[in-house]
Amino acid sequence: MNTKAIIGVQPELPYSIEEAVNRLRINVSFFGTDVRKILIVSSEPNEGKSFVAMSLWKQMALAGEKSILIDADMRKSVMVENYKISREDGKELWGLSHYLSDNKKLVDCILSTDIPDGDLLPNVNNIINPSMLLESERFSNLLDSLAKEYRYVFLDVPPLGLVSDAERIGHICDGAILTVRSGVTPKAIIRSSVAQLERAGCPLLGVVLNRAGAGGGKYYGKYYGKYYGKYYGKYYSEEYYKKT
Repeated sequence: MNTKAIIGVQPELPYSIEEAVNRLRINVSFFGTDVRKILIVSSEPNEGKSFVAMSLWKQMALAGEKSILIDADMRKSVMVENYKISREDGKELWGLSHYLSDNKKLVDCILSTDIPDGDLLPNVNNIINPSMLLESERFSNLLDSLAKEYRYVFLDVPPLGLVSDAERIGHICDGAILTVRSGVTPKAIIRSSVAQLERAGCPLLGVVLNRAGAGGGKYYGKYYGKYYGKYYGKYYSEEYYKKT
C-alpha cells in the first residue's frame, strides 16, 4: 500500500480556468488507449507547465481515470515546495531520485492522495546531472510498468530549451503536450521545441496556450496577483488548449 500524502497547498481555481483544464482533459481522452505516457513540457522556464501538469493530473483522477504524476524535473524540482507535499505519517519524503538510484523501493516513493485514482511520484533531492538515471533501463522499465497500472502517466519535465532531459524522456513516452506562454514565447523557440520532440520520436499531441489575455480583465489580475503570487510568483488568467 502506498504512503499517504498531505498536499498543503490546493488552491481553488476560478470556474473559467477549471473549465479550460476540463476541456484539456476531454481532448486528451480522445487520443486513444495507446497514449498513456504523456510528457508535459515547455520551451522555457516560467511558462506554467508544472501548473498544467498538476491540474490535468487532478482532473483526470477526479474523473475516475487512474493517473499518476511524476515529477521528472530532477535538476530543479518545484512540485514538493510549491504544493507543500509531505507524508501523512511525518516520516522522510522519498521520490524519483531515491528509486532510480536503487536506494528505495517504488512502493515507498509513490504517494497516494485524497483522490482515490490519483497518485504522485515526487522528486525530493535535486541532482546536478541526472542524465545517467534518466537514460537507465530502470527508468524506462518504471514508465512501462506504471503505464500498465495507470491509465495515464503524466511527466512534468524540464524545459526543452535548457537541458536535454525532456528529449531523453520523450523518447520513451507516447506523446507530449507543449505549454506556451501567450504573447511571450518567441515563435522560433516554439518551432525549435517541436523539432526537438520530433527528433526524440515523441509526437506532439497538442499545445496549451497559457496566460492568454493576462491584462484583459481587472478581476483576473487582482484575483491571481493576490492569491497565486504567494506560491507561483505569477498569475494565470486563462488556460486554453488547442489540438494541433
